[in-house]
Amino acid sequence: MARGTVVQKIIDAHYAGGERKVGKPVAIRIDQTLTQDATGTMAYLELEAMNIPQVKTELSVSYVDHNMMQNGPENRNDHLYLQSVANAKGVRFSPPGNGICHQLHLERFGVPGKTLIGSDSHTPTGGGIGMLAIGAGGLDVALAMAGKPFRIPFPKVIGVRLTNRLAPWCAAKDVILTMLSILTTKGNVGSIVEYFGPGVATLSVPQRATITNMGAELGVTTSIFPSDDVTRKFLEAQGRGVDFTPLTAEPDAEYDQLIEIDLAQVVPLAACPSSPDNVKPIAELSGLKVGQVIIGSCTNSSYRDLAMVAAVLKNRKVNPNLTLAIAPGSRQVLEMLAANGMLADIIGAGARILETGCGPCIGQGQSPADDTISVRTFNRNFAGRTGTRGDQAYLVSPETAVAVALTGEFTDPRRLGIDYPEIAEPEKFLINDNMIQLPTGKGEIIRKRTIGQPPINTALPDKVDGVVVIKVGDKITTDHIMPAGVHLKLRSNIPAYSKVVFECFNEPGKPSFAERAAAVRDSGKSGVIVGRDSYGQGSSREHAAICPMYLGVKVVAALAIERIHSANLVNFGILPLMFADPADYDVIEEKDELLFEKLREQLAVGEPVHATLRKADGTRREIIFNHRLSAEDIRIILAGGMLNL
Repeated sequence: MARGTVVQKIIDAHYAGGERKVGKPVAIRIDQTLTQDATGTMAYLELEAMNIPQVKTELSVSYVDHNMMQNGPENRNDHLYLQSVANAKGVRFSPPGNGICHQLHLERFGVPGKTLIGSDSHTPTGGGIGMLAIGAGGLDVALAMAGKPFRIPFPKVIGVRLTNRLAPWCAAKDVILTMLSILTTKGNVGSIVEYFGPGVATLSVPQRATITNMGAELGVTTSIFPSDDVTRKFLEAQGRGVDFTPLTAEPDAEYDQLIEIDLAQVVPLAACPSSPDNVKPIAELSGLKVGQVIIGSCTNSSYRDLAMVAAVLKNRKVNPNLTLAIAPGSRQVLEMLAANGMLADIIGAGARILETGCGPCIGQGQSPADDTISVRTFNRNFAGRTGTRGDQAYLVSPETAVAVALTGEFTDPRRLGIDYPEIAEPEKFLINDNMIQLPTGKGEIIRKRTIGQPPINTALPDKVDGVVVIKVGDKITTDHIMPAGVHLKLRSNIPAYSKVVFECFNEPGKPSFAERAAAVRDSGKSGVIVGRDSYGQGSSREHAAICPMYLGVKVVAALAIERIHSANLVNFGILPLMFADPADYDVIEEKDELLFEKLREQLAVGEPVHATLRKADGTRREIIFNHRLSAEDIRIILAGGMLNL
């Protein structure tokens, strides 16, 4: 077990129960929460279902940054509900146009040493300012707002020692891509990454936040930097010097695993289609033609990032063979660029200015053309996430992105022949919080016709007569399970949204997954989903559990299930199981039956679960599953989900 680390210090200060042993469940008190509109609507509906009159956290903020296309009334209906329920429940509200939740929270609300959970998987952005910031499902966030502790596996702490400093044109994005090339996107469940060493002092808070933000792609619980003099200067520049607390690891701190990265050796990198860990040097991609460049997202839309881009674009033109779009991360960033003339430089070069929101990162507009490469400073490039089937999305730093925008092809920015514009951190940021709405703690909650209710599951039966509705492969993301893009506006309407579960696997002329699952449910049997390795990676969207539950799914079986998705399955009464023998995955086929008898009796901490596989030809065999469920997890599943309790 790691000792003397920043992680240990924060957990000790917020300890609320459990065993301090790696892998065992531990409960921690939560100081702050954040939600965004794509997941927040359901979170507040769940909070209402708990009959909690006022939130009990030190600070909770509801951001609107995802569903802003308003192609129909659904998005705005959600916004009005979120605004009114925040006012009634004691939650601050950040309306559309104010910025992306993670960038805004870092600027205006993040406090070193505090705990934060958010209904978005990139909540670990707060680790850049020294917070223990964790992504979670909306129900877990609702429970935290209700004053309940948050449960995580006691973490293995991976220490990353940084030395030296980044060379010109090499970026924080290249650091996290280096980490992804080392650890990949799987096999890191239950770990926290902690950065330390002399190289840390050379990175600004926004650079650190880029690294912790995309640390979500590693599959770890979160990532964190110490709170040091750099943190203090950032907070003072934000007018929040009073929030500074120094927090560093002890000189003799021990880590469960140690990685060393020499920042001077980091080179410009790209995550190639269609996984964040498919990493290659830009030099190897040189000359590859590009049709679209987008700079922004919660990973790379800080003032520093966009000021650097503006300096490179000044008096230059975007290559005519591609389009360049830029989405500032917050209104603060946009206003500062406008005030100092840098926005004019960006516009003058031919860039398109997008709204301060998530937009293209979740397939909400700016989908690339067929058979073209899109270069993005985002954090995910899962297949189809751009909104274009068969897309070719590459993830890069703003430095690389602006080089590509000028040349029309992959270009190592060190070969541009332009002096690198060193951007100093502002001594004082432009501070304007007039859009943040403070709650009154009362008022009517506005609930339009498109706002539904969270569905309630039935208790887990002792006998589950299961039918395999779908069998999928490795690295199935929550984007695969519940697509965003044009369907995002359905998040507050579970019956409607459930119709597009696993839409990407539907075949023309054949029943959809939703139709097959509903038919199994209506026959009196239960749906089973079978996956392979790293099932449920990516977004924290709890709809990837809620909608299958609504369709009658009772069991998800895979070789490995990612942390947030597994927690969401438990919260909504779906049993997450892992094959004891990986070879059994190959034996099972769609439409096979899995019979679980005396299941409630079988479920015990650390004990395997037995099922009978019944093939279409009548043959049978026993399948053994393992699980990592705690006694509390089992109690929740037996009840049919947390809301039933």
